[in-house]
Amino acid sequence: MRSSLNITTALVFAVAALLLAPAALVRADAAPDESAGSIEQLLKSGWEVAGYSSNSDNRSTFILFKNPARSYLVQCLAGYDVTRSPRTFENCYKLK
Repeated sequence: MRSSLNITTALVFAVAALLLAPAALVRADAAPDESAGSIEQLLKSGWEVAGYSSNSDNRSTFILFKNPARSYLVQCLAGYDVTRSPRTFENCYKLK
């Protein structure tokens, strides 16, 4: 049983790496304080989820968005931290 759990975990990480590999090859073209909006705004304006990857501690996730009308991708880091107020956070930026 433990072996099948390890194989499943490795498979999930491999798929996530394949989904995010193209994003790793492009450069982030945004100033540190330049935001691409919120996840809610992206979804309402026609952006679609292209891939995601969860952090090993399951408190944060990278989400990659695509829009057929745009020539760039948007990557968001979203998470939950009980030591912050508000507890949820997100940071979205363009990848060109």
